[in-house]
Amino acid sequence: MGEPNNDVFTQVSKKKGRKRVATDENAMEIDRGIQGKPRPQATLPKRAKHHNSEHIEMRKVPVPAHRYTPLKENWMKIFSPIVEHLHLQIRFNLKSRNVEIRTCKETEDIGNLQKAADFVKAFVCGFEVDDALALLRLDDLFIESFEIKDVKPLKGDHMSRAIGRLAGKGGRTKFTIENVTKTRIVLADSKIHILGSFQNIQLARRAICNLILGSPPSKVYGQLRTVASKVSERL
Repeated sequence: MGEPNNDVFTQVSKKKGRKRVATDENAMEIDRGIQGKPRPQATLPKRAKHHNSEHIEMRKVPVPAHRYTPLKENWMKIFSPIVEHLHLQIRFNLKSRNVEIRTCKETEDIGNLQKAADFVKAFVCGFEVDDALALLRLDDLFIESFEIKDVKPLKGDHMSRAIGRLAGKGGRTKFTIENVTKTRIVLADSKIHILGSFQNIQLARRAICNLILGSPPSKVYGQLRTVASKVSERL
């Protein structure tokens, strides 16, 4: 009984020894590979490409269907200042319906990318190109957007009457608010977009909210004039 046990024991030990020798040889090969010339990894070229792509940044501005025609007609007015003055690249992607703006080697200031995106966004909201160009020339201009429902939940005829109070006969109410507060206002259905400085946007928004809540235009005009005169005296 002792002999077969010894034979089995010797075979197992040999197998174990071979395994150990194999693992040790692999470890030696790995060590040699580390100490010698390293093999090129497959991830290195991908990292290099990713490093180069970090220098290029992009902004995308979606364009609704009703702004395709105005964008096509005023494309050169939008294209020229972005490319010539801001040194950016711009294109209109027909598949995604987005205006894509990105930096290039000639871009000096990375902040120009956000200015160009705000400029295109202002035009898409409904502002004229000449009014939206002020976003590129001045730093303290902003766009604020809100809906009539945010001020007061209105439906049906009540909503249409509120929009009529904001516009006025022939747009007189809207023009008066713009001239007094030195802002630009766009009435896009139930959405309202205001372009101007932070303080002037507050004045225009307060007047618009009073009109939505039902105040007569004459009362709103008086409040605007008194507030505007106080602001001019402070300046």
